[in-house]
Amino acid sequence: MNARYLLIPLLLLWACQPQAQQVETIEGFPLSEDSYKQELLEQLRDSVDAQVYKRLNSIVAIKGGKLLFEEYYNGTKRRQVHDVRSVGKTFASATLGIAIEEGHIKSVDQPLSDFYDLKQYAHYNEAKANVKLKDLLTMSSSFLGDDNSYESPGNEGNMYPQENWVEWALNLPMDSSRVSGESWAYFTAGVVILGDILEQNVPNGLEEYADEKLFGPLGINRYFWEYTPQRVANTAGGIRLTPLGFAKFGQLYLQDGKWGDQQILPAQWVKDSHTAYLTAYGPNEYGYLWWIKSYEVGDKSYKTHYCSGNGGNKIFVFKELDMVIVVTASAYGQRYGHRQIDDIMQRYILPAVISP
Repeated sequence: MNARYLLIPLLLLWACQPQAQQVETIEGFPLSEDSYKQELLEQLRDSVDAQVYKRLNSIVAIKGGKLLFEEYYNGTKRRQVHDVRSVGKTFASATLGIAIEEGHIKSVDQPLSDFYDLKQYAHYNEAKANVKLKDLLTMSSSFLGDDNSYESPGNEGNMYPQENWVEWALNLPMDSSRVSGESWAYFTAGVVILGDILEQNVPNGLEEYADEKLFGPLGINRYFWEYTPQRVANTAGGIRLTPLGFAKFGQLYLQDGKWGDQQILPAQWVKDSHTAYLTAYGPNEYGYLWWIKSYEVGDKSYKTHYCSGNGGNKIFVFKELDMVIVVTASAYGQRYGHRQIDDIMQRYILPAVISP
């Protein structure tokens, strides 16, 4: 398992409120001098302690590129890495954007037939051959796969026991009632296919490439991948970072792909990733493995682009507010997992930072 550690004084492992110099040295964010409503965060902590909100682990807010606040709950610490499940899918999107920019993959319009001899798989037809990378990025391919239906042949729960996830996914039948690119269904296996395509087409494989082109330039030294049965970095949602590490990823998108003097992601890729291509659940829209929605606070609406994972894990990017908010939680499989984060955002976090 890939793990990298910075050598720092033991004291800093437990420090929740370090000085600005320490924050910048360790995590890349200086401390913000902006104010916020501390009393709302105290009320939130009381609610977490009272189990009104369950299994909440951390909340980090970055405003104007600076650390506004970080809160840890239920015994978690700053340097602890978190299993954020499908938030990890969006790292595949970022890596694909870099690979296209560098010419290892031509474009999001390439069909699967450019990468696989699909006639060697079950249920071959033109619809399968013509599925584009963009269809997998936007969860709009016409594979017969829907993670929100237990009866669906392509439900992710059917994938994990398989000896080869990619073969299993490519053997799936197609849904004759759907046209790729025109309707949305959450399909984790499609992101596993994207990971395999990256593994086969970037120098030294997906894991080393992402480290060199994404994590390294961001100064993210502490992270863990999970792997597929073929030991490929798991893009279904198998990466663990610290909350401040996830905040760097969100800040990269807020800054249109730029970090310091380096353009890590193409600005156009960020723009394309945050474009709403399809309607997903309820008021949500969907980009390149990014969700899009708005929160209502008072009489105003605040649009956010965000990554989301089982249990209530989120990376929110609020361009209008020049802010990134990271939430880690472990309410895995619980119906309240996502709902309680929406409640926390609207009752506490956004009011605390919008009207200090």
